[in-house]
Amino acid sequence: MTALRAVLRWAGVALLWLVVALCLAVTIVPRFLDRVYYEGPADGNFDGAHFFNPDEGAGESPIDPTKQARRGGTRGPGGFLLRWITGADERPPWPDHVAVTQAKPKTLPPLKPGEMRATWVGHASVLIETPGLNILTDPIWSDVAGPFGIGPHRVAKPGIAFNDLPRIDLIVVSHAHYDHMDLATLKRLWQRDRPDIITSLGNDAILAKAGIRSRAFDWGSSLNFLWPDGDCKTAKRCISRPGWVNVTRNHHWSSRWGTDRNRALWSSFVIGTPSGNIFFAGDTGPGDMKWPDEAWPGLGGSIRLAIIPIGAFRFAPGQMWSGSHIGPKHAVEVFKRLGATTGLPIHWGTFRLSWEAYDTPPKMLALEAQCAGLPADRFAAHRIGVPFMVPAAGRSEGNRAAPKAPCDRAAIDALP
Repeated sequence: MTALRAVLRWAGVALLWLVVALCLAVTIVPRFLDRVYYEGPADGNFDGAHFFNPDEGAGESPIDPTKQARRGGTRGPGGFLLRWITGADERPPWPDHVAVTQAKPKTLPPLKPGEMRATWVGHASVLIETPGLNILTDPIWSDVAGPFGIGPHRVAKPGIAFNDLPRIDLIVVSHAHYDHMDLATLKRLWQRDRPDIITSLGNDAILAKAGIRSRAFDWGSSLNFLWPDGDCKTAKRCISRPGWVNVTRNHHWSSRWGTDRNRALWSSFVIGTPSGNIFFAGDTGPGDMKWPDEAWPGLGGSIRLAIIPIGAFRFAPGQMWSGSHIGPKHAVEVFKRLGATTGLPIHWGTFRLSWEAYDTPPKMLALEAQCAGLPADRFAAHRIGVPFMVPAAGRSEGNRAAPKAPCDRAAIDALP
């Protein structure tokens, strides 16, 4: 009996200390995991501690309420994750592996002045080549998008093997999420090529801790460059022409640990090169949908290539976009508002982040473009690892034309 009492007493003490430890963890760990990436005065997108979307609450995510009621749960990423873990989400199956034939840019013909070539590497990573200037957007070559090897796994390998990448001169990093800021990849690129890395406020602090040098700016900032209009290593004479990077508004959020939410800013970019202008939307929800218009003024020319996300927009059946991600319908609207010549749809088919079927985004995009009256070639059916020559700018007037083709809304609604 005495021995039993001793065991119970020690068990009670252990339980008490466990409760104390949990209470301390609840109060201490979140603060420990929190980080201050940026310090500055409060302004239109920063409250002195955290960044925010000035247009928060400007849009609602449409969803069929009867479908939602049948399945229960919430329609946001948190509810989706819970249903995913419990197997109660009835999500469409995804392939475990998608075959990719990797491109070899170094073996392709040299570009002539004024030409532009693009290769979708996967997710939001795109290689844009112009004579003498190679650009990467949100590069990720890792197999897992998450910390400590925990997170979504690739179903498609990168469209270019890392060692087959040409020299990279410029990288833009839209925000701090692991599927867009892959420190392992960025460190390899920094050590190999010492590129200019441009990002938005606070992200430079995260990169610096990994030994990566970058420059961070607020929305509305513009950087001027002199970029070569040709390959200065092989050309008999090297002509430098002016170029620039504009850091522009979009609608998103950021975090690396959960408790550091919105300590660093998110952004889109407009890149001016001697071969034409490039728009990279980064990762964005629709918000007030005025941010594409804000990217347009003062460009000094048309958008030759618009890189726009179309996937991870559905967290329950019938949902057409989320607060964090636009779907194909808004992608078409962004394309039209930019007056762009060619669109490259990204952010689908690499990591499973949401509910929709693997190929729903490109199928829906084709139908939405048809509903908008856009010519079929404006959003070409580009695949991971397939380089394509970007047509010259100057055909954008038709983007704003009234729909002429039939619009099959039933086919759009039927996509899982």
